[in-house]
Amino acid sequence: MSSKIPEVIPLSDLGQGAAAVIRRVRDSQTPAVITQRGRAKAVLISIEAYRQSEAERELLARLARGEQEIAAGRGEDLDAVLAEADAILNRRKA
Repeated sequence: MSSKIPEVIPLSDLGQGAAAVIRRVRDSQTPAVITQRGRAKAVLISIEAYRQSEAERELLARLARGEQEIAAGRGEDLDAVLAEADAILNRRKA
C-alpha cells in the first residue's frame, strides 16, 4: 500500500460523489478515510491495494505459523519442501 497521506472524505460527500471518490482512490492508489461526524469510520482502498494487502497478510501468517512449528519441533525438512515446491511449479508449467 502507498505511504501517501490518505484523503479524508465525510460520509455525506461520499454519498453524493461515490463514483468520483472510487476513481480517485483507484487512480492515485491512495486510501481514503471515510468520516462520520468528524471521526474516522472506514478506509476505502483500491481492489489492487486490497489484494496486495491480503497476499502480504497471508504470507506473514504462514511465516508466523512456520516459526511456531519450528519452535514446537514440528515442520518439514527444507530439502523436502523445496523439492515439493519444484514439483508443483513444474506441474503448473506443463
